Amino acid sequence: MSCKFLQDFKAFAMKGNVVDMAVGVIIGGAFGKIVTSLVQDVIMPPIGLLVGGVNFTDLKITLKEAQEGVEAVTLNYGKFLQTAFDFLIIAFSIFIMVRVITKLTEKKKEEAVQAPPPAPEPSNEEKLLAEIRDLLKNK
Repeated sequence: MSCKFLQDFKAFAMKGNVVDMAVGVIIGGAFGKIVTSLVQDVIMPPIGLLVGGVNFTDLKITLKEAQEGVEAVTLNYGKFLQTAFDFLIIAFSIFIMVRVITKLTEKKKEEAVQAPPPAPEPSNEEKLLAEIRDLLKNK
C-alpha cells in the first residue's frame, strides 16, 4: 500500500505544473526578502526622516501598561504599515514584470501573424501530374 502511495506522490510531484509552482514559491520567497530589505533599509529611512525621524515599525498604541511579570498589551500599527508598504512594492513589481512579459508575448504573436509561413513546395507527384495536365491541354 505504501509503495502505491509513494508512486502516486512521485507522479503528482513530477507533473509540470507542480514543479513550476514549487520553483515559483521558492523564487517568490527570495524575492520577498529582497523587497522587504529594499523597503526597510532603503525606502523607509528617508520617509521616516521626512516625517520627523519616525521608525514606522516602532509605532504602537499601548492598550495596557506592563505590570509585574506581564508584558504591555500594544497595538503595533507601525509593523502593519511596514508590511503594507512591502506588499504594495511587491505587487507593483509583479505587475511590472507581468506587463513586460505580456508585451513580449504579444510582440512574438504579432511577428508570427505578420510573417505567414511560406507555401509548401509541391511534391514530385504533384509536379508530374501538372506536367501531364499541361501536355493534355496542348493536344
